[in-house]
Amino acid sequence: MLYRSHLFVPGGREELLDKAGNLAADVLCLDLEESVLPEEKERARGLVSAAVPKLAEAGKTVHVRVNSIQSGDTRDDLAGAVQAGLSGAVLAKTESAASVRQVDVLLREQELAHDVKPGTVDLIVAIESAGGLLRCEEISRASTRITGLMLGGEDFAFDMGIRRTKGSHELTHARSEIAVCARAAGLQAFDTPWAHIDDIEGLIAEAEQARSLGFSGKYVIHPKHIQPVHDVFSPSEDEIIYARRVLGAWEDAQAKGLGAVQLDGHMVDRPIAERAKHIVGQAAAITSAASGSESAGGSGSATAGSGAASGQ
Repeated sequence: MLYRSHLFVPGGREELLDKAGNLAADVLCLDLEESVLPEEKERARGLVSAAVPKLAEAGKTVHVRVNSIQSGDTRDDLAGAVQAGLSGAVLAKTESAASVRQVDVLLREQELAHDVKPGTVDLIVAIESAGGLLRCEEISRASTRITGLMLGGEDFAFDMGIRRTKGSHELTHARSEIAVCARAAGLQAFDTPWAHIDDIEGLIAEAEQARSLGFSGKYVIHPKHIQPVHDVFSPSEDEIIYARRVLGAWEDAQAKGLGAVQLDGHMVDRPIAERAKHIVGQAAAITSAASGSESAGGSGSATAGSGAASGQ
């Protein structure tokens, strides 16, 4: 499963939900949190509930971002969203392992109520505060549903009382902590959205920074950000070619009973071979996903409009 791009689609915007099925994001994350005003929550839940099966039928991986446990809205958000076709939920502003366990119970409750096999809906938790970051390790191990950790950069900066900059240096520590916690728990780490819609160079630079720290994907708030994020979090053609050569050299070494071999003046041992195997596997998954999209008739080029989820 590819998780390079996660596009936030405002749950209260019916026209954007309708267009989302034509977009090429790896994950469509229907948002019930900050893009929806309090007085519009109930209406948005109805729109999201109707959109989930339509998007899933179109071959999309569908997640929903629900409000935090402390908001009091989580149960109602899940009640409208959990059904066949929903692949995952994103818990906003996760502060503790206890809140994760509460959501796990709520998810199971809704799965049973809607004839969905318990454990089907994955969980991604958003780390968006100093307290959440300090408890990141215990949060990451609080439920077997958790598949990833997300950095909510704007909320984190606000909580810390720091200013967000285009260079993003102020988030380096948080990114590093989240990436390490995710890797130690066998999860993926997903980066915060880039808020500057027309600054594609800045988006690419931030995505490359996140990838260099161990992130495997990024949340986005506009369709024009999807392809640049895919480019950053996908292996290049040169990387794929070299990875295949590494695997060939490694197989030859193993056949000769060797634990390491030289290739182009560089040592190849098991960790390097495993990394090459991962690159080749990711390339195969990308090719498969592209073929599936073409056969389904989706161009991935349509725009969902300028409305974007404001929660980051």
